Amino acid sequence: MSENKSYFFCGIGGSGMLPLAMIVAARGASVSGSDRSRDQGRSADKFAWIEGQGIALFAQDGSGVAADQTLVASAAVEDSVPDIAAANRLGLARMTRADLNAALFNGADKAIGVGGTSGKSTVTGMIGWILDRAGKKPTVMNGAVMRNFAKADQPFASALVGDDALYVSEVDESDGSIALYRPDVAVVTNISLDHKSLDELHALFGDFVATARIAVINADDPESAALFNADNNLRFGFGDGAAMRGSDFEPLPDGCRFKVHFLATTHEVRLRMPGRHNAMNALAAIAAARAINISVADAAAALADFTGLARRYEVLGQAGGVTVIDDFAHNPDKVAATLAAVAELPDRALIFFQPHGYGPLRQMGKELAASFAKGMRDGDRLFVCDPVYFGGTVDRSIGSEALVADIVAGGGDAVHLTTRANCGAAMLDEAKAGDRILILGARDDTLTEFGLELLEKLGA
Repeated sequence: MSENKSYFFCGIGGSGMLPLAMIVAARGASVSGSDRSRDQGRSADKFAWIEGQGIALFAQDGSGVAADQTLVASAAVEDSVPDIAAANRLGLARMTRADLNAALFNGADKAIGVGGTSGKSTVTGMIGWILDRAGKKPTVMNGAVMRNFAKADQPFASALVGDDALYVSEVDESDGSIALYRPDVAVVTNISLDHKSLDELHALFGDFVATARIAVINADDPESAALFNADNNLRFGFGDGAAMRGSDFEPLPDGCRFKVHFLATTHEVRLRMPGRHNAMNALAAIAAARAINISVADAAAALADFTGLARRYEVLGQAGGVTVIDDFAHNPDKVAATLAAVAELPDRALIFFQPHGYGPLRQMGKELAASFAKGMRDGDRLFVCDPVYFGGTVDRSIGSEALVADIVAGGGDAVHLTTRANCGAAMLDEAKAGDRILILGARDDTLTEFGLELLEKLGA
């Protein structure tokens, strides 16, 4: 559906926009775009690479928008943004990222949609790798760089362009766009508070799984229980209610291993990623692959070579005996899962957290504080800077100081330092050999750069 079309992506460097732009460009569309981050001088390497793929980039001043294009932009982008204003003047068709992705997804013969509050990018990457190893040539739309597919000339491999007929994509409940997708296989990793109330989430996920031929659902998650329907369920988990059941989980210094039982078979799974939550992600991916007739044995063997996703407990390096780890954790469930993985090893953690917006702090600040306070061990220390803010009219009345106060009240050792630089300096002053420094947060590509800067200073 994208051949001979012309798309202009407003915010082309975004984690959801860039892979979609790569997919439609590979299918023959003309693609150009703009990004506020580029105009502000951030993530220069990424935008240089995008231009190197033959995609024209423009300042976000309306100059790149032309007649006969389709504008692709977030529904949240205001009409006052020059690109939007220019598109409105020209009467251009406008699609959200989800509109375009759903059109590609729904046009595939076999489409696997991965939803859930946590883990969907990792599960999407795992499914993509299993299918690729099985010779199925999937197209994969992800929100994070899949390290197995990244190469020197393809460093931002958040998309894998394969056949039109097999499409794997994470789908987003936070903006309600999950309702646009008609999956053959629907995966639900879990349901918990994030951007919407639990009642809204139950309704969205209920409709999502009802459309699918097979629904792969977390049997261990109480909030997913409302989705259980024996007619189309393939449930995964470590409990007795799972058909794709894990057992004998064992943390390892460089990952983990466990057993998976399905029907009368048992196989061992070895992951290069730590944490019981990643074992759950693997069970979800194995179940989804089984739903399209990939054997459990083949899926388990493929996952032994799965190297993970960028910013998903990604070890950036070690210097001065201190390990620096980059992670996307930003909501209560993700923070809990990351801290649980941290706790599997004895070393002290110095944790940096940059909230991903003022709105999310208002929506889930109390739950986020509880996750930090519960997950941090004696000796662990948390450093919190002010939330991400790239401009706009958002209410900034509740900030990081309220989050830190709640964490401290819950028994966690946390401090609010307004800037990222101040947090970094404080962590460097405190770090000693054997410590792990974790960089947590979302919606900001420069967090990885921040972690690499700390690593460099540790080695100086």
